[in-house]
Amino acid sequence: MKKETTKKGMSTGAKIGIGASLAAAGVAAYLLFGKDAKKNRKIVRGWAVKMKGEIIEKFEKAENVTESTYHSIVDQVQARYAKMKNVDQAELKAAIDDIRKHWKVMTKGAKPKPKAKKK
Repeated sequence: MKKETTKKGMSTGAKIGIGASLAAAGVAAYLLFGKDAKKNRKIVRGWAVKMKGEIIEKFEKAENVTESTYHSIVDQVQARYAKMKNVDQAELKAAIDDIRKHWKVMTKGAKPKPKAKKK
């Protein structure tokens, strides 16, 4: 007797979570391996890695990442790291500025392809 299998769709929440994870991974990859990777790797210190990790976690928890959500998450984490003693404020500003400018890069690559018109 054949066992019947049914197709189970992925929930919307799971799709959003996967999308946010991919976007966050894309940002991290771009920062470390992208156009200015050599400069970015010099900036990256232990605290910077933790900061970027926190930002990525918050992106994953957010249901819908819009530009305003993106910038508010970055602002929250920046405020926390600005209070720490071992964080150089100039390096923090440089890292945050770099993270902020990647919103356009992420959204540029994330746009859906137009569907082909039926004849």
